[in-house]
Amino acid sequence: MSTLHPDTRRTALIVAAASFMQMLDGAILNTSMPQMAASLGVQPVQMSVGITTYMLVVAIFMPLSAWLAERWGAVRIFLAAILVFTIGSLACGLAQSLAQFICARALQGLGGAMMVPVGRIIVMRQASKAELLEANTFITWPALIAPVIGPVIGGAITTYIGWRWNFLLNLPLGLAGFWLSRRYLVEQPLREDHPLDWAGFAYTALSLALMLYGLEMMGHGLITHPLPWSLIALGAVIGGLAIRHLRRSPTPLLDLKPFALQSFALSTLSAGTWIRIGISATPFLLPLLYQVGFGLTALQASSFLLAYFLGNLGMKAITTPTLRRFGFRRVLSTNAALCGLSIAACALFEADTARGLMFASLFFAGLTRSMQFTSLATFAFADLDRAARSSASTLTSMLQQLAMLLGVALSALMLHASQAVRGASGPGLTDFRVAFLLNGLMVLVAAFMFLRLPADAGAEVSGHKPRR
Repeated sequence: MSTLHPDTRRTALIVAAASFMQMLDGAILNTSMPQMAASLGVQPVQMSVGITTYMLVVAIFMPLSAWLAERWGAVRIFLAAILVFTIGSLACGLAQSLAQFICARALQGLGGAMMVPVGRIIVMRQASKAELLEANTFITWPALIAPVIGPVIGGAITTYIGWRWNFLLNLPLGLAGFWLSRRYLVEQPLREDHPLDWAGFAYTALSLALMLYGLEMMGHGLITHPLPWSLIALGAVIGGLAIRHLRRSPTPLLDLKPFALQSFALSTLSAGTWIRIGISATPFLLPLLYQVGFGLTALQASSFLLAYFLGNLGMKAITTPTLRRFGFRRVLSTNAALCGLSIAACALFEADTARGLMFASLFFAGLTRSMQFTSLATFAFADLDRAARSSASTLTSMLQQLAMLLGVALSALMLHASQAVRGASGPGLTDFRVAFLLNGLMVLVAAFMFLRLPADAGAEVSGHKPRR
């Protein structure tokens, strides 16, 4: 039986729909690059600057989201984010040159930097602890579904309608989201006003931008180039300075106290990060495996991702009762182990492996992925009071961004290293096997970290009553 108040459910659905629009937009861009390049009169490789620009703007302004929500109101900032993102989408669809497109993507990035973390803040503030579990099942589905179906949708729109409609379709979606948000979302009282921590903003923004840009470069094949490694190292050093500053500042941009809680630290910083890295690698590796390793077309490869997507949907109905029956400790550890094994199982795929067997395996992988993401997202907030949820939401979004790009970058590094050991000129089936096995092992090892939790961890949220 649902414990979610109708108002909280409606809020979570509105936030989820807006987040889905933003995440889907990013997921479909790669499939449109050749057509966009031809239309704008540039080389396809030059279009990657659109992805980089968006990512850097998000990285720079995302740390501000919690302060802005506290200072001006979360709903007000969320409305502005939707509006800015929608206007940026219109500008992308109308762009007539690469320079115009870059400016439009920067505008989109400004909206996107606020949309997900501030949307999460709105839901987390409104939901009681008993409602957190079901609320998170709604707001996590965009991150589960968009990366999987985005390339399929983008490819179809680009082929049959035109690449500009990948962006123009955001207009009705954005306007509907803006209207629904203004109509139904209720602003909560503003918190105590405090000045902007400019030093904290500079440290966190620069650190995040450098690391994400370095990881993005590695994900595009620049594994042996010293620049991405230097950027990541410099970003890590500045990140250390940011942590030191945030701990000492009387009014920090981001409150780091949530990391003192075992539930938040495990879900976001340690085990949760390694699990998200391994899981995020799968949508990156699978299309390459089917196209490069097995010689299938992009359309044929996308059909296998559909099984992965259906698995994500299939788990939604049973996530809440499963957590209530078994609790966070058992679900997080057992499901993470199954998730790691399902990723490693992809290493067993051959070109002549029965299609039904591969579909079943990927469907199961999708089931475990959905369960793990929802469980992690909920458990992270299990011991936090409402006052701490703003900074925690921003910290969660920042770490998830890093984990997603780390998944791609580390997988690209694994492919490259395996290929170099073999002395091959290009990636082969053996290299994909190495990458799947290592990612699966990473998730499997992280699963054991949850065994340190007490049996009643997060029971107030899950409703689980451990046996005495």
